[in-house]
Amino acid sequence: MRGVTPTHHGDSRDLLDRLERYYDAVPRSGARAEDFGPLTLFVREGEGWPYYARPALGHSGAVSADDVARVRARQRELGVPESFEWVAENAPALRDAAERAGLVVHEHPLMVLGPDAPLPDAPLPDAPLPDVPLPGATGRADGVAVRIVGPDDPVLPSALATPRLAFADAGTRVGAAGRAELDEAVRNSAGDGSVEAVAQRIRAGLSRVAAAVEGGVALCAGQHQPVDGVSEIVGVGTLPAARRRGLGLAVTAALAADARSRGAGTVFLSAGDDDVARIYARLGFRRVATALIAEPAE
Repeated sequence: MRGVTPTHHGDSRDLLDRLERYYDAVPRSGARAEDFGPLTLFVREGEGWPYYARPALGHSGAVSADDVARVRARQRELGVPESFEWVAENAPALRDAAERAGLVVHEHPLMVLGPDAPLPDAPLPDAPLPDVPLPGATGRADGVAVRIVGPDDPVLPSALATPRLAFADAGTRVGAAGRAELDEAVRNSAGDGSVEAVAQRIRAGLSRVAAAVEGGVALCAGQHQPVDGVSEIVGVGTLPAARRRGLGLAVTAALAADARSRGAGTVFLSAGDDDVARIYARLGFRRVATALIAEPAE
């Protein structure tokens, strides 16, 4: 594959430190940081997904349930989700503090693309869908293509709406939400500034979007966000009615290839669970740590 020479990840401490710096840096392009001692709360400015609180970069001391409670009070004041995200191996004390503060902690495999992973070249517009179907896939319809989505691409609104529909119906089973629901979601987002905000991030080089496109709309889409040679693949979601066709894995492969081609030596993601992690392992991702998300019980 063309592009930068991938970083070798033999030193796990160096890798985890690199990811920690990335996690602190990436929200700052679209959020303000509020200092709560051992914790930092990122508050989004403008349209888009809300951010979270996480350990303050460089803090190595204790964190208490009271620290977590103070941040939660501020999140409630702002009307944003009471969400905390961190790497277990980098801040082991935070889990106990979060649970004592009344939050539920979820574990997700944190995976880094291996340096020798055989990825395809970064996709061109309307590139054929790679032959990487998910286990149990029922086949792909003709006309599906992986595509890097530009800021003025008419596919962009559906590429942002599809993951929202996917996350509202979590899992890998085929669901009910299809083209009608996608069309409605696109209409509902018109004029709210969310598409324009992502378009600006694309122009600024802060986000890259890839989609599996059929009939002029994104059936699956996701993003990667490059910062200083590191990029995280985020928000990959498939329209529920279009699941089990290999689209999520194909979009992930396209994002990883694009990240590598644009200079990211470290490409990583968080898998939803161990079953999803095994799928990502087919692309050459390997588990290096555990990502934790703490939030109130439903």
